[in-house]
Amino acid sequence: MDALRIADGSVVAELGAAGGWFAIRLARRVGPNGIVYAEDIQPEMIDRIGRRVKQENLPWVRPVLGTANDPRLPQGIDAVVIVETFAEMELPPTNPVLLLKKTAESLKPDGRIGIVDFNPGGGGPGPAPEQRVDPQTAINAATAAGLRLIAREAVQPFQYLLVFGKGPAALPTP
Repeated sequence: MDALRIADGSVVAELGAAGGWFAIRLARRVGPNGIVYAEDIQPEMIDRIGRRVKQENLPWVRPVLGTANDPRLPQGIDAVVIVETFAEMELPPTNPVLLLKKTAESLKPDGRIGIVDFNPGGGGPGPAPEQRVDPQTAINAATAAGLRLIAREAVQPFQYLLVFGKGPAALPTP
């Protein structure tokens, strides 16, 4: 969350929020002065998130029902996170480039998008090797969407974090 500059009062979103595990952690980070948009394309997940945030008394978390190619996020977002769901975004009918373009439209001028996923190959927890997304695949999609790579970091021994902003590429892609 530090790499995405998520702090108290930030306005953030999670794409593919599923049951809301990460969205709840974002809510605790931004506090009641911030907003968390917990986006998913499955109505069942939106209902689940709604129940969870009510149970945990986190009214600043707002479930958002998106579509495969449009997260339907409002303008003015500081950061968007995509945690362990990029592989699903590559499946039809989703077009990852279009989805990232639509996501970037909701960002503030200095907003960031963070993609966290499992390193390719075997080893450690996570999905099967053939279900993992090579970081270069995500970089290529983000670049095609008009985003620039700001940072690339290791997260735990088995994951990576890619941080993107608006504008032309700042870091060379390996």
